[in-house]
Amino acid sequence: MQVAAVATPRERGWRWRIVNYAGEVIEESPDLFGTIAAAIEDGSAHLVALNVVDRSEATRPWRRSHRE
Repeated sequence: MQVAAVATPRERGWRWRIVNYAGEVIEESPDLFGTIAAAIEDGSAHLVALNVVDRSEATRPWRRSHRE
């Protein structure tokens, strides 16, 4: 699983988001953080506390089909 920092134009701050390898959002922070680093640090600690194993299958990357 990965922790990402996300921000939206409506909010002044960053949230962490925990995403599995299939690209599904597992959980998102209800709190706002002043920096990306603070959001990632808190999200990483939360991920460790969740103690879950990602059993999802990674999404396949998009590939252009070969047409002749």
